Amino acid sequence: MADNQKKQIPLRLSTKLYNQIAAWAEDDFRSVNGQIEYLLTECVRQRKKNGKYVSEELDKPLDIEIE
Repeated sequence: MADNQKKQIPLRLSTKLYNQIAAWAEDDFRSVNGQIEYLLTECVRQRKKNGKYVSEELDKPLDIEIE
């Protein structure tokens, strides 16, 4: 696959997480897909920079309150 091609993958998100990402994407003038790609890119960039993930608690269940 060439570098300029994008790989499609199925992704399942909880409704709460999807809604939070969708709101964030709207704030940043991105699509939900674009926001997810941006967030993943930033996480990979951070890991390459210091060898750590963004959070030590990355694998803990997400507890989000939606108003």
